[in-house]
Amino acid sequence: MALLLRNVRCAVSCDKNDTVYEKVDIFCEDGIIKEIGKDLDVAAEKVINCTYMMCYPGLVNSHHHMYQYFSRNLPQTQNLELFDWLTILYGMWKNADDEVINLSSKCALAELAKTGCTTCFDHQYLFPAGNSINFLDAQFAAADEVGMRLYTSRGSMNMSQKDGGLPPDSVVQTTDQILKDTMEALEKYNDKSWGSMRNVAVAPCAPFTVDADLYRESAHLARQMGARIHTHLCETKDEETYTLTAFKMRPLEYMQTLGMVGDDVWYAHGIHFNDEELDVLAKTGTGVAHCPISNMKLSSGVARIPDMLERNIKVGLAVDGSASNDGSNLLEEMRVAYLLSRAFYGAKSPTAYDFLKMATVGSASLLGRDDIGSIEIGKCADMFLIDKRRVELVGAAYDPKAMLTTVGYKGAVDYTIVGGNVIVEEGKLKNIDEEHLTEIGHEKIKSYLNME
Repeated sequence: MALLLRNVRCAVSCDKNDTVYEKVDIFCEDGIIKEIGKDLDVAAEKVINCTYMMCYPGLVNSHHHMYQYFSRNLPQTQNLELFDWLTILYGMWKNADDEVINLSSKCALAELAKTGCTTCFDHQYLFPAGNSINFLDAQFAAADEVGMRLYTSRGSMNMSQKDGGLPPDSVVQTTDQILKDTMEALEKYNDKSWGSMRNVAVAPCAPFTVDADLYRESAHLARQMGARIHTHLCETKDEETYTLTAFKMRPLEYMQTLGMVGDDVWYAHGIHFNDEELDVLAKTGTGVAHCPISNMKLSSGVARIPDMLERNIKVGLAVDGSASNDGSNLLEEMRVAYLLSRAFYGAKSPTAYDFLKMATVGSASLLGRDDIGSIEIGKCADMFLIDKRRVELVGAAYDPKAMLTTVGYKGAVDYTIVGGNVIVEEGKLKNIDEEHLTEIGHEKIKSYLNME
């Protein structure tokens, strides 16, 4: 299928030259951006009049827990920090089944799509009763229906409360079972081809839920299979205290002993690194997914993003789990990230445009993808469009590279395009009946959380 975006008012490319196009056509065919220029003489099955449209690369979310969409805004967890927060929620999450995973993923992806996101990495590590492949099947089915690229994980936990970890027995599995399931998930779903819609990472959950053997074996398996590696790290001071007490090492040093560093590894959060540890990340090519709203809600701290960028550490942006956000909106994350950094670091803070690039090419680099994240000829046709003719944007478009971060945009975008296919049109999901999804989602939550 061919798609033509006719007379785009402004297109912020996020390419290496930071090109901003004015009044151009963008022609897409077979899911690829084929031409960018004025008055293109091409034919397309679908043509969108973009005379008043601002166009941006599709946003890339580099860390999520979509199952948490069904446990948001719960009064018993609102004022807790990470360890206590997790302890309460594990008691609810252990009841997840295939339908919960499918519907929560569908709702989370729907919100992401409506706010300009085209690719999502989900750190799926919750597998009650070992339902690995069933749960991943349910996630990919949800992504197919929404029309988004999904990069999920066969995450893992093998340390329950009886082993000194946080989760209950019902949500952990043995190392052998986890490695078997991980191999099966990689073989079934990790499509490493150009323009892939489906990928799987190997993602042990965290140092307080995974033992050393599983970390070590997971890293070995991932490299054997050519998969990327992900885990939570340096999210809280409690985690730091845990590794110092249990292993006599700080979290990053512990990861180094297990093979969990390298240019195929990225961490979620990365708040509590010291200078020497940031140098290790830079030297090894290890990346960080920045999750500012979650970090603020759980009182975890503020990541040292200016120091990371100064060292050329790969940094992406992420919403984290919906229960610690409490949303699934990367547009909002960009603005909060910028404002938090300005408040904390002042003039040292990255620019507003830096945070847009963090949410596009930055996140794409964490996922090992060079085919998404920017508007360039030859790349995947992943974009979103916003009509500037609205009162919320009066006087806001003078610096289009900064607009989404400084001013922000708080509603559904007008169009979201993935691989040349329109999945959001005039602010509504094109492939899904939103009213029906909302209705069945509410009903499932009642039984899942025993609220009937």
